[in-house]
Amino acid sequence: MSRKCDVCGKKSMFGHNVSHANNKTQKIQQPNVQKIKVRENDGTVHSISVCTRCLRSGKIVKA
Repeated sequence: MSRKCDVCGKKSMFGHNVSHANNKTQKIQQPNVQKIKVRENDGTVHSISVCTRCLRSGKIVKA
């Protein structure tokens, strides 16, 4: 399952963990993506990946 929201396009963000000694290691922040069955306008049901922000704001209609 890809870590990308099919509604808003949110995906992984990259950065660095910086220690007190200024050592930098790569850090990846993943969005909270859930696999949800969604009802389309024509009545068909599809399974898509949706972030919890889109679920909470009501951008989709669950089947």
